[in-house]
Amino acid sequence: MKKFQLLPVWLLCVCSISGFSQEKLSETKQKIVKTVETQESELISLSDEIWALAETAFEENESAKLLADYAENEGFTVERGVAGIPTAFVATYGSGKPVISVLGEFDALPGISQKAEPEKSPLQEGAAGHGCGHNLFGVGSLGAAIAVKELIESGEISGTVKFIGTPSEEKYFGKIWMVREGIWDDVDVNISWHPSASTKADVQSSLALVDFLVEFSGQAAHASADPWNGRSASDALELYTTGINYYREHVQPTVRMHYHIQDGGQVVNVVPDYSKLWVRVRDTKRSGMMPVYERVKEMAQGAAIMADVEVEVSLISGIYETLVNRAGGEIMQKNLELLGPIEYTEEEINFGKKIQEGTGKKQVGMDSEIKPLEETKEHPGGGSTDVGDVSWNVPNINLGVTTAPKDTPWHSWAVVACGGMSIGHKGMSYAAKAMAMTMADLFQNPEQVEKVKAEYIERKGDEVYEAIIPPGPPPIPNTSAAAGN
Repeated sequence: MKKFQLLPVWLLCVCSISGFSQEKLSETKQKIVKTVETQESELISLSDEIWALAETAFEENESAKLLADYAENEGFTVERGVAGIPTAFVATYGSGKPVISVLGEFDALPGISQKAEPEKSPLQEGAAGHGCGHNLFGVGSLGAAIAVKELIESGEISGTVKFIGTPSEEKYFGKIWMVREGIWDDVDVNISWHPSASTKADVQSSLALVDFLVEFSGQAAHASADPWNGRSASDALELYTTGINYYREHVQPTVRMHYHIQDGGQVVNVVPDYSKLWVRVRDTKRSGMMPVYERVKEMAQGAAIMADVEVEVSLISGIYETLVNRAGGEIMQKNLELLGPIEYTEEEINFGKKIQEGTGKKQVGMDSEIKPLEETKEHPGGGSTDVGDVSWNVPNINLGVTTAPKDTPWHSWAVVACGGMSIGHKGMSYAAKAMAMTMADLFQNPEQVEKVKAEYIERKGDEVYEAIIPPGPPPIPNTSAAAGN
């Protein structure tokens, strides 16, 4: 196993990350806190190494290996390359019921490389960066799994814990293929978290989403000498995007449509015979998204007719909205209140304010307040995640933890900067404790597991889950430049 270099003391002031009193915690939860804090320096080093690697979707070879190797060294049985994905893995410890899993993501976003500094400064110009904090996500979840493993090993609790390494959340949504292969079939409850600008038990859904490619093929010709001999694929592309933009007025307010032109022609003096764009449709419900998806696909046919070209529409993948579980959220909320808010040094607060200054936000510093449990909205805003597909196959409990200053723009250099220094490290450690404490509650209280499962069954209702992916294996290797989540 790789030996991790210990960080300077000023980077490791994470053990007293919150104002909680150990006296409020049960003996079991005190042990969880101690385990996470004992592992802390190595977890931080592991996170920083993944932060520096910044590997993108389905190419997270070194990052996945670091996590899987660390889990194996801690006594987990690791199955690598699951669901036909080289960077997906499952690390298991224990036996019998309940089986509780925790998710770990570790892919970066292209083009937002950044040093761990509060002014925009790429670590490597044009390279990828962890603008969604997934270096923290994967390691924090592994820290939680290790804390639970130690309780099982000591005989304090019984059951099975799984740390599930899930690649490509930012692009092709790797969890969909993992769901299809039954990775969560024997799991009773799944736990997940995400880096955030605030700390709360997350009881809001996400947006359903579908991605597809539209490719137009025509006839090239000289753009000046004989344009009448050409059939422009670029014309079709422009007609198509114009149609999408006019359509925006006539969809529900919950709908979002995006597109990214990937090829609109190469030179100005040639009528282009090929064009391509990546199209994305979202809604707060899959049921609302699908009719819009079908309509936008039909519009591609109309654009092809108008430009007298051929068109091919290819499904990339699609994800469900997250199925909320308030019973699980209530368990998580109690543990957040036990831990209390994260405490920051003056240097960290100033770092946060400089981040806010650099992104045009009010300079208010960090927000580590434990938010009250919210009412679940029928139609939330926000982004999308393939955790949604997991949540339609097993009860899922979500958590958000502060790892960046208030109002920080996500998927940006600012998040990358925070993820490589102590602000991100503190959030990661806090998330590990909160998730492990919540898992311990479930292991020790079978009635809570049943309550969480009962709500899942009620909310799912008669819906039959159907993965929104084309037949065949996932798209590996990753060769196209696409958007994030």
